[in-house]
Amino acid sequence: MNEDLRAKIESAAVTAIVMVLVFLLTWFIYIDAVVQPEDEGIEVSFGNSDTGGGVQDGLLASSAQPTPTAAPPVPSTPSDNDLMTQEDESAAALRQEQEKKRKQKEKALEEERRRKKEQQAREKAEREAKEKALAEERAKKQAAVDKANQLGALFGNTDSPEGGNGSDRESASSGTKGNPLGHGSSGGNSWSLNGRGLRGDLPKPSQDFKQEGTVKVAITVDKEGNVIAAKAIGGTVSDETTKQMAVKAALKAKFTDTDRPDKQMGTITYTFKYK
Repeated sequence: MNEDLRAKIESAAVTAIVMVLVFLLTWFIYIDAVVQPEDEGIEVSFGNSDTGGGVQDGLLASSAQPTPTAAPPVPSTPSDNDLMTQEDESAAALRQEQEKKRKQKEKALEEERRRKKEQQAREKAEREAKEKALAEERAKKQAAVDKANQLGALFGNTDSPEGGNGSDRESASSGTKGNPLGHGSSGGNSWSLNGRGLRGDLPKPSQDFKQEGTVKVAITVDKEGNVIAAKAIGGTVSDETTKQMAVKAALKAKFTDTDRPDKQMGTITYTFKYK
């Protein structure tokens, strides 16, 4: 019991001492905070002196102080927004440059396509013009042959049933035959060569043909009556093998000679028919 009582007394004493110290500390702090500076009053100047009762030290000190100079400007650091704006401008300029190059490339390609199209059109026109000229030339030659045949018909000669050479004119010295009519038939085939007769019969083509029908062959004959060129130009046969058979047979044909120095053109028409 004595130890418990003594402990309580010591605890109470310690608590009292702490409270006294806290009170004193609080008191000193409060006293220092509420102390106000003493009012010095207003200084009144008497007399004619400009300074009167004197000049206050504070005013002199304030008037003597130099005017503070402005501090030098601090360089500003670009912000994130400024950097983003610069990047956007650079990207926009790059896109514009790329778009400009793309348009220039498309324009160049379009110009190249236009030139190619114009060149193809010119080549086609030239090709058609050449084909037309050749067709007109062939038509003129054929018209000349037809006209000559019509003029030959004015002689009134008729074809004879023998050899198909018409009413030929015998030549005792050369044994050749003339035919002013200039056309006739032989062995189911026909020929046309103005002012010429046929020596013997028309050579017959091979019978190993592939298609029935007719093949018209254009021939070129020299002054001695030899066929020096032949080409299939028409008819109803489309098979190339059969056409070549007709051309080979036409090259073997012989016609009467003539005094004209130039070559002469005519035709031979072969008829292919299965027996």
